[in-house]
Amino acid sequence: MLRGLARAAAQRHGARWARGSGSPAGVPAHVVDLRSDTVTQPGPAMRRAMAEAVVGDDDYGEDPTVRELQEKAAELLGVERTLFVPTNTMANLISVMCYCRRRGSQLLLGQECHLHVYEQGGVAQIAGVHSHPLPDLPHGTLDLDELERMVRRGFGSPYHPVCELICLENTHNSSGDRVLSINYLRQVRLLAQSYGVRVHLDGARLMNAAVALRVPPARIVEHCDSVSLCFSKGLGAPVGALVGGPKDFIKEAWRLRKALGGGMRQAGVLAAAALVGLGEAEEVLLRDHRNAQRFAKVGLPSAFPGVTGLGSGGSWGRAALTAGPGPRAPGTGISHLLRGSHRRGDEHGDGEGGRAAARGAVPAPAGRERRRGGPDRPCSACAAFPLGGAVRACRVAPRRLGTGHRAGAEEMGVRAEAAGALRTG
Repeated sequence: MLRGLARAAAQRHGARWARGSGSPAGVPAHVVDLRSDTVTQPGPAMRRAMAEAVVGDDDYGEDPTVRELQEKAAELLGVERTLFVPTNTMANLISVMCYCRRRGSQLLLGQECHLHVYEQGGVAQIAGVHSHPLPDLPHGTLDLDELERMVRRGFGSPYHPVCELICLENTHNSSGDRVLSINYLRQVRLLAQSYGVRVHLDGARLMNAAVALRVPPARIVEHCDSVSLCFSKGLGAPVGALVGGPKDFIKEAWRLRKALGGGMRQAGVLAAAALVGLGEAEEVLLRDHRNAQRFAKVGLPSAFPGVTGLGSGGSWGRAALTAGPGPRAPGTGISHLLRGSHRRGDEHGDGEGGRAAARGAVPAPAGRERRRGGPDRPCSACAAFPLGGAVRACRVAPRRLGTGHRAGAEEMGVRAEAAGALRTG
């Protein structure tokens, strides 16, 4: 029905549309997909690295490219060892299983954190661990007094489960991708140490947090016992994550990876892509954050709250640390999607996303995974811009107004184009 109305409106205005382009004749369409930072594709350099990777049997510990990745990541994160795994969900589950050996052990975490909401309760159904969710504060942290009360409650009690682990998420996806401050991480670590409790950091977007705070990733990780890092989000690789921690921890993690079906053979092909993404992280994520700021400044601050106030200059280790609620990492959730090529590992990338912002191609808010139900479910935020108005103004091709309610790539691109048309019309 929407398609028919749009077509009729365009005919009344006598609009001519370029066949196949979805735009008025002579006006190229620019689609920016903001559903998630997981929809990108590897660029030419990353594909070359994958094709030319030296490989071995990683299940025997004999893949040289995987070993190189693990060694470089361990140095970057300031941990003794790291272990390459297929997904960040597996990395988190392995970490929980390493620390919570007894069935019924308690895990304290935020009620909206990714591990609790979006990982199918794997710590319960697979590891037999009891998760106790605590309310998330607006900036992604937990109330320290309540956290200590819950940690203390199980000690010496025959009734309550004993807390073995606290899990934090940095950046915190469901809280608008807030970055946890160094001061907060330090306070949680001191609290945990006083009760003999471990701290695991879900660092799926850890590199975004490091860029936003302008500190080396090791400065964040040093306040945790273990960490996970995902390569298929802001770093742009197609597959892969890792878990990092002490030597004995990784030894046990290796056994658990095998038990969970994560042992891989010639995994160097995947590790090569991760190496490219890791090597470009600081430069590329810095550009992503700046692009996000530019989009926010051209008229869509509600979609990127806090972006315009976040300084993106400088590099890791050159900024003074401040206490209090962390800033938002604007590249998180839209990392490298603001580049026109939608790729990583391409040294010839032209930063098309920045030029799109300059000419007013404003992206529409996307239903990212921080919304319950995941990024592939209905999302009311996708209707933030009146597409009918854009059609009446002959700015958006009516045939691009797809039916259905999914926040798919085409729909998001249409709404981005519509927003830009209305802004410039």
